[in-house]
Amino acid sequence: MSEVAQSQEPVREAVRAYAALQPQLASATQAYVALIQVLLDDAGIDYLSVTGRTKSVASFAAKANRTEGGSPLYPDPLEQITDQIGVRVITYVHSDVAAVAEVLDDELAMLDDRDLGEETARSGRFGYASRHLLVQTHPGAELPTLEGHRASVQVRTVLQHAWAEFEHDIRYKGNVPEDAAADLDRRFTLAAGLIELADREFATIRERIQQAAPGSPTEVEADHIVGQDLATFLAGHYSDAGWSHTDHYDWIADLLAQLGIDDLDDLADLLTSVDADAVIRRMGYKYPAGAVRRLDDALLAIFGEQYVTLDGNSHRVPLLRARLEKLSTPES
Repeated sequence: MSEVAQSQEPVREAVRAYAALQPQLASATQAYVALIQVLLDDAGIDYLSVTGRTKSVASFAAKANRTEGGSPLYPDPLEQITDQIGVRVITYVHSDVAAVAEVLDDELAMLDDRDLGEETARSGRFGYASRHLLVQTHPGAELPTLEGHRASVQVRTVLQHAWAEFEHDIRYKGNVPEDAAADLDRRFTLAAGLIELADREFATIRERIQQAAPGSPTEVEADHIVGQDLATFLAGHYSDAGWSHTDHYDWIADLLAQLGIDDLDDLADLLTSVDADAVIRRMGYKYPAGAVRRLDDALLAIFGEQYVTLDGNSHRVPLLRARLEKLSTPES
């Protein structure tokens, strides 16, 4: 066997092993997406989407074959190529990127955390911005599908995502004339700077809307509470809370209907029976809890096990019981 063939054999073996492992990784990818959605929903963090992809065998092979200075860039491809499972979380504003990272750091084992936007800014430039996390489940987590598998999680705002996808698409196609490359780089840099500014403006818009939210229930004509009206009510009632995922307002409105709470006046009266500060102390929020999460905890404190066993909560009974235990523990 030639020297070149010998040097390539470890890569071939790694690719064969990866091909055999890939179906298992595909199942783990779906499980990671579902887990991260549950964690973010339980934390009450607003996000646009959580998606996943499993690295293809061809993509793994291409990466495993990379060299640097004539030597393999990944001597142990199966161990060193860490994006075999990829998850992407898209948020609306930059502050939620940090909140997502905090949740995953609390709930999973954080193996690596790089803020590429911060690294770019420290170098005095504008450009690619994304938070890259490498996570895995804790030992004994009772999640057999995920055991032994790591996930590379990208977290970025919707504007950062648009810039990164467009820039990657243009450069990947490789059809930019050489004499236009410098101008292209300049224009991408300019766009990145404008996107950073737009992200800041989006954050300011959200803060201003929260500050201006009405503090009293709105008049509604429906015979039950609807999500949009509930969102307005909660923005006033929990003025210090973040926004929640849009779908979650309708979801918790359905839970209110299951409890027989059909109008916002009744909800306002009900919430006067809860010591909101005590709930905050007992829950010990480590990240800004969204308004739906705050209401969720208030209803849990009032109704206890009755709330846990509602049909709309069947997918999260263990999480709710763990939170109910916190709420039931006397303050020291």
